[in-house]
Amino acid sequence: MKHYLAKLEETVRSRWTQKALCDYKGDDYTYADVARNIEEFRLFLAAAGIESGAKVALCGRNSARWAMTFWGVNVGGCVAVPLLADFHPDSIAALVTHSDSILLFTDKDIWERLSPDDMPKLRAAVNIRDGELLWYRDEDLAEAWEARTEAFRLRFPEGLAPSQVSYHTYDGGELAIINYTSGTTGNPKGVMLTYGALSDTDDFSNSHFPNHPGETIVSMLPLAHMYGLAIEFIHPNIDGVTVYFLGKTPSPTTLLGAMREVRPYMVVTVPLVMEKIYASAIKPALDKRKGLLAVPGLNRLIYKAVRKQVCGAFGGRVRCFIMGGAALRPEVERCFRKMRLPYMVGYGMTEACPLLGWEWWTDFVPGSCGKPVHEIRIDSDDPAHIAGEIQARGANMTIGYYKNPEADAAAFTEDGWFRTGDLGLMDEDGNIFIRGRLKSMILNSSGQNIYPEELEAVLAGCPYVAESLVLDRGGKIVALVYPELPDGTDREAEYDIPERIRSQANRSLPSYSQIAKVELVDRPFEKTPKMSIKRYLYK
Repeated sequence: MKHYLAKLEETVRSRWTQKALCDYKGDDYTYADVARNIEEFRLFLAAAGIESGAKVALCGRNSARWAMTFWGVNVGGCVAVPLLADFHPDSIAALVTHSDSILLFTDKDIWERLSPDDMPKLRAAVNIRDGELLWYRDEDLAEAWEARTEAFRLRFPEGLAPSQVSYHTYDGGELAIINYTSGTTGNPKGVMLTYGALSDTDDFSNSHFPNHPGETIVSMLPLAHMYGLAIEFIHPNIDGVTVYFLGKTPSPTTLLGAMREVRPYMVVTVPLVMEKIYASAIKPALDKRKGLLAVPGLNRLIYKAVRKQVCGAFGGRVRCFIMGGAALRPEVERCFRKMRLPYMVGYGMTEACPLLGWEWWTDFVPGSCGKPVHEIRIDSDDPAHIAGEIQARGANMTIGYYKNPEADAAAFTEDGWFRTGDLGLMDEDGNIFIRGRLKSMILNSSGQNIYPEELEAVLAGCPYVAESLVLDRGGKIVALVYPELPDGTDREAEYDIPERIRSQANRSLPSYSQIAKVELVDRPFEKTPKMSIKRYLYK
């Protein structure tokens, strides 16, 4: 297995003048620019006396400068601590302190909502967009930062040449990243990931969905989330793929405009985005040809034409749509299969850097989330038929949680397997089927296991349901529904909607998991960056 920093070194040298990192409709940087930024950062670290292993936090919206900063931190031997820009200021301050970060690279507007007094270990803060020193309490460090460009000029008076690029390949067991989760169960934990885990993820990615130098990709998932960091940025960029960043969450029009212009080889997204595309574009196009879809032979031509239209909307070069974070609605999945849309639903988590399950779209089994990336076992006497906790181990897995021995003890079995907290099955061919979260499973009075996610998948197919959340209230199954009501719906009709939803859903559910009540809520559910509902907020 090749170290990912050795691959970055080779790519920087061989693709010196190629664009490496770009802001869509904004600045762009070549691999030569990336190399210069890395050297300036290393000279700064040396001048400031900052040793390998120091913690450096990055809290900003996606941008080429964010990615440039990450490479400086990562190649320089510091531990990167990516923090979501959407975290509350109090959470940002707490995590900067908990991680022992001595430097914070952030957006200026985020910094203005923070107080240095709340981050006593911090020595300086820098604007991630332009390198402006926002604040410091260490004058020597501040002087080293301001002098880094001059230090580079003195070190390379004739400019940096490709032949001078050399990156140390840190031991695979050394800590590279502390990534704080923002999950469905509450308090963030600092997931520790090594250089070896990043190399392993890149190695698996290259063997299962390789990219090619000169190709392009649009990065729209948060870089502070491992899916976006590893799959949309690190893996493509070290192989010579030009990465375009959208910044803030784009509107559908902006997103598709960027796709058509950038023409990515791969689209990494969440099911919710593809379900919206299905509802707004694919389903209406098929409904217009509903009668013709019943004609054998002709239906294949129609599905093929719609697939071409969808792929064309994403630039026409997409080899695979990769979705993760939640299951795809059965209705949408059936349609995608008929269209032969090149999609697959993966399985991952921060602790796996981030891949646990994967299968190329031609071999992907509907309803599954792929086959094991490394080793996976189901804690069940009958893994193919009785759901049990999914447990994993491999070179990609976390080495534990930063300064959290209690979480470590709970996360690993006595024989070293990581407890995912997910419930699932695995068939004889190794296909993984998620049934839900262990903590959200409902055990009814007759001893039946009920998985809220399965009921929510049924509710998703009911009229008026935009989002749903299934809960156990005093032994009764209650569904909270954020509705999607037609324009002009009057109050009397709205009054009947919960019962209509409940009746239709129950027709598809076994007797032991019947929904007792549907309650409408007036706003979308709070979600994680993976678009999973924060279940702990709704009891």
